[in-house]
Amino acid sequence: MVDLKALERNFEEISARLRTKGVEEEVLTQLKELFEKYKREKRVLEELQATQNRLSKLFGQYRREGRDTAELQKELEGNKGAIGRQQQVVRQLEGQLRTMALQIPNPPDPDVPVGRDEGDNVVLKRVLEPPQFDFTPREHWELGERAGWLDLERGVKLAKSRFSVLKGEGARLERALINFMLDHNRSWGFEEVWVPFLANSATLLGTGQLPKFEEDLFKVCDEDLYLIPTAEVPLTNLYRDEIVGDLQEPIKLTAYTPCFRREAGSGGRDIRGMIRQHQFDKVELVAITRPEESDKMLEEMVECASQLLTKLGLPHRHVMLCTGDLGFSAAKTIDIEVWLPGQGRYREISSISNTRDFQARRAKIRYKEGKKNRLVHTLNGSSLAVGRTLVAIMENYQRADGSLEIPKILESYM
Repeated sequence: MVDLKALERNFEEISARLRTKGVEEEVLTQLKELFEKYKREKRVLEELQATQNRLSKLFGQYRREGRDTAELQKELEGNKGAIGRQQQVVRQLEGQLRTMALQIPNPPDPDVPVGRDEGDNVVLKRVLEPPQFDFTPREHWELGERAGWLDLERGVKLAKSRFSVLKGEGARLERALINFMLDHNRSWGFEEVWVPFLANSATLLGTGQLPKFEEDLFKVCDEDLYLIPTAEVPLTNLYRDEIVGDLQEPIKLTAYTPCFRREAGSGGRDIRGMIRQHQFDKVELVAITRPEESDKMLEEMVECASQLLTKLGLPHRHVMLCTGDLGFSAAKTIDIEVWLPGQGRYREISSISNTRDFQARRAKIRYKEGKKNRLVHTLNGSSLAVGRTLVAIMENYQRADGSLEIPKILESYM
């Protein structure tokens, strides 16, 4: 959640950053007016409380001097009632501020490039050269169906569009990739965790999916449970409402989960195949750090994910997202995009974000600094989206006859 105290102190500066993330002027105007009303009413409350303190001291003085306190007692009781009524007004305004704050995204870091959409993102680094073919490379859905790995029609039959079935070597390769990624992440010091694939509303509120993005989630009947859109949700919320000690060493977690998203993107060519699905596998990285360590952790997580692609021999690049392309909870995001020869373009395969204390404030995750409790910084990112990695392997390791190779590093996992 956006820091309301910081917003109150530096409203114009933070509002300017929020505008670059697409927050409408009307919303910021409403927020400013609500802040001003809250401050006015809070000043009234403070004045009433100061009056009560003054009258209470005077009442004690009257008692000690043996003076009549009837009128003063009446004034005290009237002022006490006014305080109670004013406290309700202030609490109501605080609730309205919190409700509004839950809908406002994390302001981008000052060094994030300003832009409107993905066209304004900045390429930071390229790793490995795209392969050259002496034939026209096919797209993954054609390769997968020819090899008997991918059955799109039966996926639709079993569920609806944007679901698929993997079979034979395709299914085994999906499982091999999950194990390969988890082993790699463990070698980087990330503890493997197995989490529920369902989460309650308090959990989704903590990482920012609720209340703003409820329509993107699959809700389970009338229960307070949703299918998780990413393992970031349960992993980060493991420490919700907790104090994690002095946090001398960052908490580093990794997990495999299926992920479920109702709104998986726009139409067009992505409807066919495995690029945008309502259900997909992903191995996630999550870190919880002291504030001064989160920038270094972001670099580490990006390198961890990038090395997975390098080991698989998959060309990719690192991209800094501009303000207009940042996610709701992110202050800074580095995407890793893998080269897909069939499409002739790079596509996102990992998105690694520093949310600063935005999620920690919502989820109340703190650490000890001396005698004080401070908010942690949380980071999250795809180790890799497993399905997209499978797509990248099919397109980069295809042969002229449509057959497919397997990266050598995965042979032992197969």
